[in-house]
Amino acid sequence: MTQLTTILLIQVSGISAAALNLPTVGLPLPTLGSDVRVTDLRCEYLCNPLGIDVTQPRLSWKLQSPWRGQKQTAYEILVASNERLLKDNRADLWNTGKVTSDRSIQIAYAGRPLTSRIRCYWKVRVWDKDDKPSPYSEVATWEMGLLEADDWQAKWISAPQTDGKTMPPAPILRKTFVLSKTVKQARLHICGLGYYELHLNGRKVGDHVLDPAFTRYDRRVLYVTYDVTGQLKAEFNAVAVLLGNGWYDMDAQAAWDFNKAAWRARPTLRCQLEVTFYDGSTRTIASDETWRVAPSPILFNCIRQGETYDARREIPGWNTPDLSDADWSLAKVSPGPKGTLSAQMIPPIKVMQTLKPVKITAPKPGVYVFDFGQNIAGWARLKVSGPSGVKVVMQYAERLHDDGTIDQKDIAVHTKSTPFQTDTYILRGQGTETWEPRFVYHGFQYVQVTGLPDKPDDETILGRVAHTAFDRAGVFECSNDLFSKIQRCTLWSYVGNFHGYPTDCPHREKNGWTGDAHLAAEVGLYNFDPAPAYTKWMTDFKDEQRDSGELPGIVPTAGWGYAWGNGPAWDSAYVLIPWYLYQYRDDTRILAEHYDRLKRYVDYLTTKADNGIVSIGLGDWVPAKTETPAKVTSTGYYYRDALIVSKIAGMLGRTEEARRYADLAMSIRDAFNKAFFDPTTALYAGGTHTAMSCALYHGLVPPVERQRVVDKLVEMIEKNDNRLDAGILGTKYLIDALTADGRADVVYKMATQTTYPSWGRWIEQGATTLWEQWDGGASRNHIMFGHVSAWFYQALAGINLDPDAVAFKHIVIKPQPLGDVTWVRAEHESMYGTIASAWDIKGDRFTLKVAVPTNTTATVYVPCDKDEFAKEGPSTIHSGDHVRFARVEDGYVVFESQSGTYEFNSKLSR
Repeated sequence: MTQLTTILLIQVSGISAAALNLPTVGLPLPTLGSDVRVTDLRCEYLCNPLGIDVTQPRLSWKLQSPWRGQKQTAYEILVASNERLLKDNRADLWNTGKVTSDRSIQIAYAGRPLTSRIRCYWKVRVWDKDDKPSPYSEVATWEMGLLEADDWQAKWISAPQTDGKTMPPAPILRKTFVLSKTVKQARLHICGLGYYELHLNGRKVGDHVLDPAFTRYDRRVLYVTYDVTGQLKAEFNAVAVLLGNGWYDMDAQAAWDFNKAAWRARPTLRCQLEVTFYDGSTRTIASDETWRVAPSPILFNCIRQGETYDARREIPGWNTPDLSDADWSLAKVSPGPKGTLSAQMIPPIKVMQTLKPVKITAPKPGVYVFDFGQNIAGWARLKVSGPSGVKVVMQYAERLHDDGTIDQKDIAVHTKSTPFQTDTYILRGQGTETWEPRFVYHGFQYVQVTGLPDKPDDETILGRVAHTAFDRAGVFECSNDLFSKIQRCTLWSYVGNFHGYPTDCPHREKNGWTGDAHLAAEVGLYNFDPAPAYTKWMTDFKDEQRDSGELPGIVPTAGWGYAWGNGPAWDSAYVLIPWYLYQYRDDTRILAEHYDRLKRYVDYLTTKADNGIVSIGLGDWVPAKTETPAKVTSTGYYYRDALIVSKIAGMLGRTEEARRYADLAMSIRDAFNKAFFDPTTALYAGGTHTAMSCALYHGLVPPVERQRVVDKLVEMIEKNDNRLDAGILGTKYLIDALTADGRADVVYKMATQTTYPSWGRWIEQGATTLWEQWDGGASRNHIMFGHVSAWFYQALAGINLDPDAVAFKHIVIKPQPLGDVTWVRAEHESMYGTIASAWDIKGDRFTLKVAVPTNTTATVYVPCDKDEFAKEGPSTIHSGDHVRFARVEDGYVVFESQSGTYEFNSKLSR
């Protein structure tokens, strides 16, 4: 072999999972049977869920093997009503037998009909590529909630009515009871509106906060189930519940009229404790008119304005059985919300981190500003001591005035009620007191505090970070420091804008703006596991849709936002997010459940179209410079929606409807090109970045014209000094369209800018989250420009979906070494397992390490100097164990890989 051949040889070798920092099986290899292990059993995306109401829940699992090429060829699921039966491999609920299939995700339960409260124990084994059975998995569970209205003995109860002129303190509702026998099992089902905090025998139950998640309360309300077996005693017991206003009793006057909601009423509770004893008997303690109620020290709480707490009004023992509550009022049975009670099948909101301030300043006498160095969503925890009656006021903001005091102007602009984002604590006056609000959250980097009796330290005010407790599903890092900072900002903005539903910002509005959310959906799906929360939010859309098919611009809503002008660029979230869940999670059920509603929405758009063009809509929101007509972007989404509905119809076997909506899509495409495309110049709508990329992104450009349009767009960007000129829609279009057409290098140049408009400019100005506007105006925690994070995974790391094998059943790994990036490390936890792509460049040597989960395959693109490679020909390519050379394509050597970990080496000049 010549020296040249040695240098240019593509080398393929195995690497250990540890080399990629991946989990290993950690078990000795068996001498008989399969080396495959079944792990991470999930039911409806959740781990051992409690109190679900899906009667045919979907089951999923992952496989691990220390060897390449392993896969599942068959499976067996056993489901039993008790663990003892399952240990004996007796499945009285469902035994699939050996099912020949490689499917390991989204398998719908098809056993005996499930009834309320039943606890299901399940396990799985699989047969590997050699038809050898694996050991059974560990036992997992799910438990059904209350499926029928008659299952609820509990009544809706509230505090007695006040004069109605002022908001009363948050109520405490409690009940004492005696259990004379030893408890075997206890479940507590609760819905407390707007928010609740549940206590049992002196301790808070669970770690949820701001529960339950916000819904359209006159259509649907969510209840939560807790296992409280360990908190009950065979003696006196007490259950106590604090109720907050939340969105149910919104008093603040703001632009979106939640204070005028048809559902609005005083906080209300439905609580049912079901106890099973060892002798088989049961007892139910249910909310009714015998419960006692008293005002709590929470004098005021409003999700927009803040919370006021008077510690002098605390009731010692309020949550214990020792308290005598004979002087408390009796609760009042209330009508409760009109909405149907449904199980909350999403991760709850939790306190996820606690931050110390990085700086404490005193811009004025008695005024202290705590800077957390990070823009967050949550609240402050106060630690203080001082005389009784001293009032400590905490105000939250993300900006400072020139004099160092906080500036709330941009985030308080739409709320008429005052104060805004302000918590107040009135001291009890007994030693060190620690307090944090229960029923509000704020968006902030700075907390301004007045009224402190003493000079503060870094324990006086702590930042409590709270958001929906997603599982983390992605890690991305690289040598480019700017990209790493952009990624960090994006993650903070994503979680800071998810509290049971996706929001635009965590301070000014807290609204579920539909456009912001669909633009960030792939960001979420690469970095986290938001599928259950998105599933819930799609049901919110269903609850909000009018018979005409019309949707509001914010979901949930109290009625604001219909015919407001939002249009399909926003409300296509209802079509796009279910489609993303199908692509990333193989969720066909959500497509089937919402299909008729999605079709209704497209039909509604058709009534608004004029010769195939839809003009309603907000257009490319907050553009950098040049505005694009809204009818361009609105019609683009109209086309995409029709095409997706056609595809779903085909999947569901609705052949005629599939054809009809495909024909509609083609007619929209023709109308779009007739209205906006100039074949002489190859420009759309006069040639804005957004119009050009919109046509490319949605697939509206005639194939014969596509390269001309791409070239024109690139030319326009280069003339603009490689800076984008777009708003939130166009930014996503540009990223995806240019990358799809082989010009990720142009995206790289745009993404590395540090002058207006750019992410880099934000970073240089101190951003720790993504901002709402390129010029830094308005909110400084918006997720809508975050799609660049998905591009980091897709282009730089090269982890991509195969549209013909969704949910990463087959993975396309195509890293793109761009600019000055010398290394990338990325992982994505798919439903099949951990996908990893890690590459680096040293001199002219390119090394790519990949991990392909067991039971999946991959097409791996290895960058290589095209001209040099061609001198040697295919003979220099060596297929290795479970990896096969496929072809040479546009500067890549392409391999087909089975599962396992691999290392590829090539020569790459830059």
